[in-house]
Amino acid sequence: MPQMSRQDPLIEHHTVDYVPLAERHGKARDLFTLWFSTNIAPLPIVTGAMVAQVFHLNLMWGLLAIILGHLLGGVVIALASAQGPRMGIPQMVQSRGQFGRYGALLIVFFAALIYIGFFISNIVLAGKSIVGIVPSVPVPASILIGALSATAIGVIGYRFIHTLNRIGTWVMGSALLAGFVYIFAHDLPPDFFTRGGFNAAGWLATVSLGVIWQISFSPYTSDYSRYLPADIGITRPFIATYLGATLGTILSFAFGLVAALATPEGTEAMIAVKQATGALGPILMVLFLLNIISHNALNLYGAVLSIITSIQTFASRWTPSIKVRVVLSGVILGGCCVVALGASADFIAQFIGLILALLLVLVPWASINLIDFYIIKRGVYDIASIFQADGGVYGRFNLHAIVAYFIGIIVQLPFANTSLYVGPWANLVDGADLSWLVGLVVTCPLYYCLATRKQTQKVRAVKLGYSD
Repeated sequence: MPQMSRQDPLIEHHTVDYVPLAERHGKARDLFTLWFSTNIAPLPIVTGAMVAQVFHLNLMWGLLAIILGHLLGGVVIALASAQGPRMGIPQMVQSRGQFGRYGALLIVFFAALIYIGFFISNIVLAGKSIVGIVPSVPVPASILIGALSATAIGVIGYRFIHTLNRIGTWVMGSALLAGFVYIFAHDLPPDFFTRGGFNAAGWLATVSLGVIWQISFSPYTSDYSRYLPADIGITRPFIATYLGATLGTILSFAFGLVAALATPEGTEAMIAVKQATGALGPILMVLFLLNIISHNALNLYGAVLSIITSIQTFASRWTPSIKVRVVLSGVILGGCCVVALGASADFIAQFIGLILALLLVLVPWASINLIDFYIIKRGVYDIASIFQADGGVYGRFNLHAIVAYFIGIIVQLPFANTSLYVGPWANLVDGADLSWLVGLVVTCPLYYCLATRKQTQKVRAVKLGYSD
């Protein structure tokens, strides 16, 4: 990424508006470092440990399931990210081109809820990490330190986020590899390679978890690629995002699995990491803390853009200033800190359950987004219409997308297996939530048929000599 010139503001001045071609900058490789560094963090490591602790897979079958799940799910996040340079607008604003100006509001609401939830859970996690490193610091103060640090990064915006993750790729990547080397260079438990085994339910659950993990990022991936030059194409952003997101998460999940197997059965995941890495443990804990804070800036950034998108839906002539973004960030910070300070001991576990449940609403959105962009409109959108008060050529509501969206949610419910809701067919494969697969299989062809029906009718009318 080029150095910041005197004319470039320290704080990003764009919010949900279109990024002009003259202001585009950066390289596709910036997407690799962003998504690679972002995913080397405690949460994916803890989730990777579940492969052995909850799903009872051994090392070989666990690694195969982790790799397959993330490679499959990575296609979704990479296709979403590659839309940014072509569109030049945030992902949620782009949804107006598929759902209509007001039809997109529901999607934006769910996205904002997920961002805020992730922000709260990560400041709780950051607070606990600070206390673990410096026990003399009170928990409330630790939570506030983590929250304020992430907010500062999120307010500065796009450039700073990318810069931190470029540095983080080398630092976090090297630290994680050093952790692997340390574990395998020391004595391993006798059952390291044999603990667990293969079971279809655990294996499919792990694959599903990998797919769901990647899809959960898709609502805001183009937020971080929209500044790239428009002529960069689709292939390079796709490859950079795909490799960064999949390699980062595969390494983190695998590290959690290895650490769990290298310590006595039942050891809590992050304690297992500290025990398995010996002298490297304290260093890793500090680096993980810094990465939690850096990654959490993305959640705040996405939450602010989503809320601004919602407000701007009803005020089409309004272009938010830097001051608005700063003030809104402060409001979100205050509210999230209140919740975090009163969070229960099992808040993070409960929140992860909520996110998995909310993914029921993200899968149909991702299906419609990708089908519309790559197959129906082929990347050609009227940007001016997206910002018009009446939705321009996209209207206020696109019933085809809305119908497909709600049907995509409904068909998943019988197969859902979450902490909030368990469908009647959820246990066809015990422990595996396959609702996402049903959502994709149903929503993609359904939306394509509905969206192309009107075009087919127009063609027939022309052939018969009628006009609309």
